This record gives sequence, structure tokens and C-alpha cells, in this order.
Amino acid sequence: MDATLEVIRQSLQADGGDVVLVNCDDDGVVTLEMQGACAGCPMSSYDMSEGIERILREHVPGVTRVQPAMPW
Repeated sequence: MDATLEVIRQSLQADGGDVVLVNCDDDGVVTLEMQGACAGCPMSSYDMSEGIERILREHVPGVTRVQPAMPW
């Protein structure tokens, strides 16, 4: 998963953003935190569900869902 996330991160970093892996549970649910320009971007939820989740599910066996980390 790290190699796939690194490719995704390069694309996000080119636009001033980033993504950090927070957790991956036994059910294949991946929790990610959007950072930088991505953190406040209205498109970040779309990017996470239609971009990042799709890529991770295609390239990382066992990933079932991607969700954003909830700030407390």
C-alpha cells in the first residue's frame, strides 16, 4: 500500500496538498488524512472517493473502503 500511496501523494503534492495514512483495519477500511491545500479543498471528498479509493482498491488487495480521518 505504501508504494501506491506514494504515487498518489506525488500528484497531490504537486498541487500543494498531501495525504497521510492514519489506519488500515482488518476489514480493509483505510483511513486517510488530507493535508495542506487538500485539507480545505471542497473537492477533497470527491478526490478521496472517486480517485484515491478507486486506485487503492484496484492496486492493493484487501482494501474495501477509504474514509477520511475525522478531526477532533
